Amino acid sequence: MAERIIIDTDPGQDDAVAILLALGSPELEVLGITAVAGNVPLALTALNARKVCELAGRPDIKVFAGCDRPLRQPLVTAEHVHGKTGLDGPTLPDPQMPLQPGHAVDFIIDTLRAEPPGTVTLCPLGPLTNIATAFEQAPDIAARVKQIVLMGGAYFEVGNITPAAEFNIYVDPEAAEIVFRAGAPLVVIPLDVTHKALVTKPRNDAFRAIGTPVGTAVAEMTDFFERFDREKYGSDGAPLHDPCVTAWLLKPALFTGRRINVEIEVHSPLTRGMTVADWWGVTDRAPNALFIGDLDADGLFALITERLARL
Repeated sequence: MAERIIIDTDPGQDDAVAILLALGSPELEVLGITAVAGNVPLALTALNARKVCELAGRPDIKVFAGCDRPLRQPLVTAEHVHGKTGLDGPTLPDPQMPLQPGHAVDFIIDTLRAEPPGTVTLCPLGPLTNIATAFEQAPDIAARVKQIVLMGGAYFEVGNITPAAEFNIYVDPEAAEIVFRAGAPLVVIPLDVTHKALVTKPRNDAFRAIGTPVGTAVAEMTDFFERFDREKYGSDGAPLHDPCVTAWLLKPALFTGRRINVEIEVHSPLTRGMTVADWWGVTDRAPNALFIGDLDADGLFALITERLARL
């Protein structure tokens, strides 16, 4: 039976690949996509999510617009990484499929209440504003979630938007604190993992060699995306952060990690948004997350390429 998921996202080229990987995998049933402000403002993330669905030939997927700002602070965006549209690189047509009526938070709440407990997985790929707002408005739903598998945070790799903080957590630390303390089973895929998922030239060539609109678009996305990381880190390519979430659901054996305690720093101006990960077990705080630390990058890209070729 397919795993039933809600993808909460702020596309973003890497978000787009994560969505395409899900839509190309019969093991996953995408109940809906909920857009949140993050990499770019909400109007663009909701637009981009629909562009990606239509690129995949899946205009049937329900896409909802969610929160347009963090819980407590002004929105920080990342056009310097993703371009002014969030999906710079390929030229994708404006979508014909409409946004669904209603708010993304209501869709999350209604779905978790309607489905049997423990049958719906939440897959946040951006700031956690929608998920936290749903948990605040409907505290009963946290216990109904099968698991939350998210891309966010860092330990060994520290920060990518400040010296201490990873972007998704930094944009809305209060939301992250709510989600990390909600008690739902939590899998955290941090920069420590995603910075090993590099789109090298041979891997990007493999995307292009698929020879379909999806393969070409993904190659063009990562061509654009990698310029920032090459300049910043001197790496061999761009890290594909968000597809690691989808890949973990499909092949968890590609990843290794530890169950540890992770807390979110929300007070210090110096380290606001930091994921304080007790990797070495030096506190008495109870574990609240499976914190992923490593992956098989070749296996990851083989999986992505094979599934993209199905679309």
